[in-house]
Amino acid sequence: MNGLTEWAANDWTKIRTIDAHAAGEPLRVVTDGVEPIPGATILQKRRFAREHLDGLRRTLIFEPRGHADMYGALVTDPVTEDGDLGVLFMHNEGWSTMCGHGIIALVTVALETKMLRRMEVVKLDTPAGRVTAHVKLEGDRVRKVAFENVPSFPYALDQTAEVPDIGRVRYDIAFGGAFYAFVQANDVAVELIPREFRTLIHRGMAVKHAVMKSHPIRHPYEDDLSFLYGTIIIGPPHSTGADSRNVCIFAEGEVDRSPTGTGVSARLALQYARGQLKKNEPFTVESIIGTRFTGTVVGSTKYGQYDAIIPLIEGSASITGKHEFLVALDDPIKEGFILR
Repeated sequence: MNGLTEWAANDWTKIRTIDAHAAGEPLRVVTDGVEPIPGATILQKRRFAREHLDGLRRTLIFEPRGHADMYGALVTDPVTEDGDLGVLFMHNEGWSTMCGHGIIALVTVALETKMLRRMEVVKLDTPAGRVTAHVKLEGDRVRKVAFENVPSFPYALDQTAEVPDIGRVRYDIAFGGAFYAFVQANDVAVELIPREFRTLIHRGMAVKHAVMKSHPIRHPYEDDLSFLYGTIIIGPPHSTGADSRNVCIFAEGEVDRSPTGTGVSARLALQYARGQLKKNEPFTVESIIGTRFTGTVVGSTKYGQYDAIIPLIEGSASITGKHEFLVALDDPIKEGFILR
């Protein structure tokens, strides 16, 4: 079972959250109403959540409490001696392995609400590995968060796949905490603007499914991370000061309102591998709504058989609300629904 009754024992259950956004992309942080998640590692905790807490995920992410593009986080105890907290991310399809906008928003929430004591460095245990956030504080406010992500690397360059209704499309695959297929906007005949929202979903998912069919994914260390998370469609920036525009279509057709922190990490790995970016050279990426993250290659390493970089991704977040959700076990749609 993975329904509501596994985590909700009473006729009425209360779940408290704090909502925030980073560059426009939402994050719903669960603060009360869920028992501690068992597991000696974050991947074990993620497996437990997938098996036992999927009803909770649907309740918080799906309508009527959420929507098709909602994103959430469960905070866990750290699993490393020097970790400050652990985190599991959730979306409309399931449980993510890492989330860059989520790191920025979660750290902002944790510090501004005193979930964590005041600190300028926050060490997070994520399913993809250790992520270290560097915080710019002004009084009690978090102004910026720059996180040092897990090693990020190109996985496959200059591949092609036959995409229904589009034709043969060139793509790259890269990892930045999750695997993404990168395509050029011109190659899939779409503009990276809000009014193309539904076309972006359709073509991004078509590319994702075509790449999944033609190019199996294997993470160098973890089978749990061996899957294609989404498609990132890239194009020129729409405003001065930015270097590029990214639109990420991930999970089950979600559209990231932010530039996608893990996606920018993977993008940096591609740029660096092709000699288009140097160490310590800022690369600013804007989103479909014009918000920005700035990425920098701050180091290089070997990750399994891959030449990898250490990316630093900077952005900001704001708290948008506090919620006390009520869930009745006799509600026929207690675990929600999605209309796209």
